[in-house]
Amino acid sequence: MGKIIVSGASGHFGHAAAEQLLDAGAQVIALSRNVDKLADLAARGADVRYADFDDPASLATAMQGGEKLLLISTLRVGTRVQQHRNAVDAAVAGGVKHIVYTSVIGGGMAEHPGVEQKDHYNTEQIIKASGADYTFLRNSLYAEAVATAMAIPALLAGSKPDNAGHGTVAIVSRDDCVAAAVGVLTQDGHENKAYDITGPELLSVPQAVAMISDMAGKPIELQHVDDEGMYRYFDSLGVPRKASDIVPDGPIPWASEGMVTFGQSIREGLFAVLSDDVERITGRKPRSLKSVLEQYRGEWPA
Repeated sequence: MGKIIVSGASGHFGHAAAEQLLDAGAQVIALSRNVDKLADLAARGADVRYADFDDPASLATAMQGGEKLLLISTLRVGTRVQQHRNAVDAAVAGGVKHIVYTSVIGGGMAEHPGVEQKDHYNTEQIIKASGADYTFLRNSLYAEAVATAMAIPALLAGSKPDNAGHGTVAIVSRDDCVAAAVGVLTQDGHENKAYDITGPELLSVPQAVAMISDMAGKPIELQHVDDEGMYRYFDSLGVPRKASDIVPDGPIPWASEGMVTFGQSIREGLFAVLSDDVERITGRKPRSLKSVLEQYRGEWPA
């Protein structure tokens, strides 16, 4: 097994993937802008390197000597495609033969309302055109986000505005997404394929909120709103609407258009995808939303 480069190795996904690859006996090159956060990986034998996706010069050195790259999508929804292009160009120039990319459900659709999905679609096209083999891991909505970013504010407020209607999504644990990525990187036969990485059941946002409410023993009023109503809610929190309006290093590093069009995509049925790819790649069934809610229940307000 050749060396495997893991981008974003100081983040939740990248760090867990690097740890599991080391567990599997792989040679890991771990990249981050915050290399001090990778000391534990270095202690285990990982080759820790500085990399900044906005600085192609840093990437030319960082990407040298790897056979495979786990390219974890960066966080700047609406403006990250150039970052991904920089990484892909440097990886191919550095000799990488296979790029495994964390995409999203619907990442292969040219026409789609989701701002986030457009980033992933454009990145998939860049990788396809690079000449490297590819595997696209089209991840569903993270259960951990539902258990924290959705559950905690809803429990504190006793209500939650939502524009996803009764559309459904197979909410998936990040644990299963990481395990699928590690499986693809350490097994043969995944070149030039795309997988839908989903949880075990299709659920609507109202069903997920009802599950949270029941487990917490606290009522949550779900307020169905249209897209403009959702924008107004985020406006009231001071969230910029577009990625171009984000204040660099400001208090809110994301824009509401990503969230609003994500809800729209669920409402329009574009996330209603249920797959057995997790089990086929990892050999285990994906975790349920309920199991992830149980895991994070201790962080909920009393």
